[in-house]
Amino acid sequence: MSGGGQAMTAPQLAPPPRLSLPMVVVIIIVLGVAAAWAWPPLARWPNEWAIPFRDWVTQGFIWFSTAVKPATRALSWLLSWPLWLAEALLFRGFPALHLPPLPWVAIVGGTAILGHWAGGRGLAIFCGLSAFYLAIFGLWPDAMQTLSIVLVTVPLAAATGLALGLWATRNDRVERSLNSVFDVMQATPHMAYLGPVVILFGFGQVPAMLATFGFALPPMARCTILGLRTVPQDILEAGRMAGCTPRQLLWKVEIPAAEKTLMLGLNQVVMQTLAMVVIASLVGASGLGQKLLFSLQQLQIGKAVEQGVAITLIAIVLDRLTQAYIAKVPEHMVPKTGFIGRYPHVSSFLLLLVASVAAASLFHGFAVLPKEMTLSYGGPINSGVRWVSKELFPYIKPARDALTIWLMLPLRNFYLWLPWPVMLGVLAAIGYHFSGWRLALLPVCLFGFMMLAGFWEPMMLTIYLVTGATILCVLIGIPIGIWAAHSPRVAHVTRGVCDTLQTFPSFIYLIPVIMLFQTSDVSNVIAMLAYATVPAIRFTYLGILRVPVATLEAAKASGATPWQRLCKVELPIAFPEILLGINQTIMMALAMVAITALIGSRDLGQEIYKALPGADTGRGLLAGLGIAFIGITADRLIGAWAMQRKRQLGMA
Repeated sequence: MSGGGQAMTAPQLAPPPRLSLPMVVVIIIVLGVAAAWAWPPLARWPNEWAIPFRDWVTQGFIWFSTAVKPATRALSWLLSWPLWLAEALLFRGFPALHLPPLPWVAIVGGTAILGHWAGGRGLAIFCGLSAFYLAIFGLWPDAMQTLSIVLVTVPLAAATGLALGLWATRNDRVERSLNSVFDVMQATPHMAYLGPVVILFGFGQVPAMLATFGFALPPMARCTILGLRTVPQDILEAGRMAGCTPRQLLWKVEIPAAEKTLMLGLNQVVMQTLAMVVIASLVGASGLGQKLLFSLQQLQIGKAVEQGVAITLIAIVLDRLTQAYIAKVPEHMVPKTGFIGRYPHVSSFLLLLVASVAAASLFHGFAVLPKEMTLSYGGPINSGVRWVSKELFPYIKPARDALTIWLMLPLRNFYLWLPWPVMLGVLAAIGYHFSGWRLALLPVCLFGFMMLAGFWEPMMLTIYLVTGATILCVLIGIPIGIWAAHSPRVAHVTRGVCDTLQTFPSFIYLIPVIMLFQTSDVSNVIAMLAYATVPAIRFTYLGILRVPVATLEAAKASGATPWQRLCKVELPIAFPEILLGINQTIMMALAMVAITALIGSRDLGQEIYKALPGADTGRGLLAGLGIAFIGITADRLIGAWAMQRKRQLGMA
């Protein structure tokens, strides 16, 4: 005791200061570079140390394809029947029965009638004119071939996704496993699906349909899981109190309550199916995708635009129809007597079908529009592109060279110089900072596997291209998103441009880029830029719009200028959404990697492209997994950063 009667307490030791993330990164870089200088294998993993996963995977697929050949042939035969029926109805006919296909007039009119049933007069006009475009520009047979694959693939993918989603909601272990599988499937480039399909099923319409099926399946399963998980508990309790069995509760309560989310999943299946149209043509799919690829190879940009617009219109029509059905309000009216009164749209289509078949038997133009009656705007586009290429290249060349010298070459040299322990250590440090050891180990395992498999340099070149594209997308997309959020007129124009850029086939961007920038890394980045800037714009726009009005009013009341409100209030609050936009930008840039490989590169996309002719499944599949691993790592790190920021703002 002291003289004052107070107990003496031991002095409290201050905890050791915690190193900040930048300090940890600097320490890792210094130690990693020093170690690589002392021992060269730490700078470059020797090729002779690579584990031959590629050869093992290729040989495994060859063995597996031989073992399951009877099953794959049976599956191909089974799937060929609905595809044959769809093709016969839409463009091939039934020669054995001497029956022609449906007349183009009936399909155009039927599309308009379907649009009127789903969304009214405006949608009917849009759907009818879009279908008429396919006929008037001489694209009808090819468009119907493409539509045949869509009509068979979409129900198959939707039904399978629904079944997997239902299974996942009944078993947490299955849900965790499926989510991991879907992460890899959605992050893997479209083209990587082709190698295994070719080994197992060969070339043709059915293999192309199966490759499309694999790419379109995950969104439906994910939306099923989300929809059923978010059904309100009071609705479920009401169903149980009414005496529903588990099966009745599922089909009478849960699925109807989750209908809007399920229809959103169906919409995404349609979009993903059409996104595979051109890529599926590489394994034998006929239709618009094959014609578009041929036009691009022949540098016929005008025809490619016509065909690309056709694919875009099919995608938009199917998108608008599903969206209109989701928003459709059930009609409650007095029951009418007679078939026509109860089903006016079906009656109208049947009447149109009978009339068009009768007219087609008298005049062949009602069955197939004669070529002399079709139009084309490809010639003027070809002339315009040639003129732009000739006249603008002297002005574009300095910008291209400056971009190459000041951005691309330094980035490429940096990533190729970077020792692999530094790359893995920095990613692990970032993951640990945001979410602990589990996230720290993720990039180490994924990137380490690619290094051991001998794909380190192509992976670094992929990261280099995606980094360059992301930097430009952020510099362009975020300011446009801010501008659109503060101007309704700009927002209206921006939404239209973004819709067009996202629905237009990504292959189309290659030819103008080559003509204006020639073949170079800048061409690859600019092609990615046109496709990947959209998420940066959209998420910035949404983030700014979601800033609470009360917060903005408080900033105005405190005398903040518009610039201060933007920098001190709007951007900090919208930062989590902006991060998610950057995340999606990276994912879309990665999706373009395999496509830009067609104009030359040395990245993982080129590895996929080189693997297709020789059916080198191991090479293509591992390269596709490498791109998926980059996407998964970026998604997890940026997602953890966004979640941390939301917690700091009190939003999570």
